Amino acid sequence: MGRPRMVDGAPQGEEKRLSKEDSLRPKSLADYIGQSDLKQVLGIAVKAAIDRGDALDHVLLYGPPGLGKTTMALVLAEELGVKCRITSAPALERPRDIVGLLVNLQPRELLFVDEIHRLTKVAEELLYPAMEDRRLDITVGRSSSARTRTLDLPPFTLVGATTRAGALSSPLRDRFGLTQRLEFYEHDDLQAIVERTASLMKLAVTPTACLEIARRCRGTPRIANRLLRRVRDVATVKGDIALIDSSLVDEALKLHRVDAIGLDASDRRLLQFLLQKYGGGPVGLETIAAGLGEDISTLESVVEPFLLQLGFLQRTPRGRLLTDSGRLHITNIEAS
Repeated sequence: MGRPRMVDGAPQGEEKRLSKEDSLRPKSLADYIGQSDLKQVLGIAVKAAIDRGDALDHVLLYGPPGLGKTTMALVLAEELGVKCRITSAPALERPRDIVGLLVNLQPRELLFVDEIHRLTKVAEELLYPAMEDRRLDITVGRSSSARTRTLDLPPFTLVGATTRAGALSSPLRDRFGLTQRLEFYEHDDLQAIVERTASLMKLAVTPTACLEIARRCRGTPRIANRLLRRVRDVATVKGDIALIDSSLVDEALKLHRVDAIGLDASDRRLLQFLLQKYGGGPVGLETIAAGLGEDISTLESVVEPFLLQLGFLQRTPRGRLLTDSGRLHITNIEAS
């Protein structure tokens, strides 16, 4: 086996991308807005681990993208007073990649693996004894001269994040002591997140403007922060950066084709296609993809989830069906 890849506390790969957002991330559970049930469960687990002087139990965080799974992993590391080493499952293609991470872990450190459902079978097999017995079984040599060498690992915490908990194999999923789902955020929490981000970005934003962004961000903090940046861009160009109000937010988001409830151009194209071409459906997904010139997986994973959440779209055995509320919304948009 080749030399393990050394990983230290300096930002590398995925960590470099994340470091750009670190200034906006909360540093403690007290600063983390929303997800009250999740914070309560993890807060108790963190305190118990500190009192025992042991590593936190392995944690699996799942839910839609943009809800704060990576942020929560970093917060847990801060609460425990240890480093968090960040990677993603697609980066762990070879056995030596994951071996390099595990052998360089310090006691009680966190190893965060994003998109953990995409781990290879070999990587999973290496993780089983590491998670359960704190040992690493490595095969040295080939064919008749091959032998297994066992390395003891320090106590550590694996934090896995996934948008598809059902795609994890049962043996891997069962080895997580804490399995928690992140839920979409309410408007009040999202407004507080936008206000906090605006403060960190040194922007003067009225409460009604923050609420307007919260209403249009699909219940997702990542999208809320992204929309706030786009509003800042428009305010900077127009020279209205001194105070951002709701009218400026509305102007900026209309420019980016985000409507009053957060639907974007792709969402509306799907609704309009169903209504105008097929009277609301039902229509097969392949027909919709061909008609819109979109990839099927893009429609399923990116466009449809929010429409289903709003109740604008139904998945039926015969295909996709536009609901009455979806029909009303798209009709009102076309009339305005």
